[in-house]
Amino acid sequence: MKIAVGLSGGVDSSVAAYLLKQQGHDVIALFMQNWNDSTGTLHGDCLWEEDESIARMVAKKLDIPFHFIDLSISYRARVVDYMFAEYEKGRTPNPDVLCNREIKFDVFLKHALELGVDYVATGHYCRKDTIEVDRQPIHRLLAGIDPNKDQSYFLCQLSQEQLSQALFPIGHLLKPEVRRIATEQNLPTAERKDSQGICFVGKVDLPVFLQQKLEAKQGNTVEIKPDFYEELPASDDDDLAALSQPYMYRPNYGKKIGTHNGAHFFTIGQRKGINIGGHVEPLFVIGTDVETNTLYVGEGHSHPGLSRKGLFINKNELHWIRTDLAMQPGDIQKLKVRIRYRQPLQKANLYMREEGLYIIFDEVQRGITAGQFAACYNGDELLGSGVIAE
Repeated sequence: MKIAVGLSGGVDSSVAAYLLKQQGHDVIALFMQNWNDSTGTLHGDCLWEEDESIARMVAKKLDIPFHFIDLSISYRARVVDYMFAEYEKGRTPNPDVLCNREIKFDVFLKHALELGVDYVATGHYCRKDTIEVDRQPIHRLLAGIDPNKDQSYFLCQLSQEQLSQALFPIGHLLKPEVRRIATEQNLPTAERKDSQGICFVGKVDLPVFLQQKLEAKQGNTVEIKPDFYEELPASDDDDLAALSQPYMYRPNYGKKIGTHNGAHFFTIGQRKGINIGGHVEPLFVIGTDVETNTLYVGEGHSHPGLSRKGLFINKNELHWIRTDLAMQPGDIQKLKVRIRYRQPLQKANLYMREEGLYIIFDEVQRGITAGQFAACYNGDELLGSGVIAE
């Protein structure tokens, strides 16, 4: 088979390319430039010129053709502009999930297919297999074997069509094994650090990065004390909407303790950047109101405003990888869910209604954040996901 490997300049995609070549496939390397603006990026992180240079070295070492593709226009339009729009609404997006759905397995995939390849392979720590249902092939997205590196969450928005042309050659390996293979083969990436931060942008000073489009403006920071929650009526265990709603705050529910430069620059559970002292324990963001530009904070890791029992996904923001198993209104399922990368899977009851999906966890969850993705698993298979509404 002819396979294009998305060669990023990192060790994972390098080993993926090596393994495929060892298996006898016709392998080509494709490097995609997705970002070339250094605004807000922290110096020395994820410079694309360095990534490209190292990717070329890997391709030369493996004796495979190297192709360069500039996807920066598509990346800005389909990932970065989405980020800005979500932050402006007071939601916190996950650009890595969008990058995979909109760029790697869409625009990039189409470019690769134009080169006559059969599949596109990446260095993701996840697996895929194919089963038959009603005489039709169904592709399953499975967690990677390495529990510390499983990256299936980042692919939670892929479709059956995208999965049909995807390969994940290192999903059955542990990270130390990948490093060992790279070292044994003297690959230039063997000791290179893993990339961090926003996909293809790198580590950023988020407020500076967002100020390319979002205006900094001073607003009030209001502290909510724990006794506020003691006065709230208890939620009925059968009231899905109430269990899934975030706490709603108003400035008069607490006390102004300082100011900030824009509520849209903050996310639930954030600790850094509040810059207000005088407390025994650290302050955390427990709510934002972009309409009034108010930031709500609470003191301590155990502050009740940081945790709740459920979340809601609008029906138009719900995506099923396993379309044959898509829940219908009235359905109830017991599955496991994660709301962020590397979070241990959490047991939950899923209730499908006409308006969307309610997820009620067995245990209260810290830091449920609008704009993030909730991914649903049955065992090690990722069935579907959706954007947390609020």
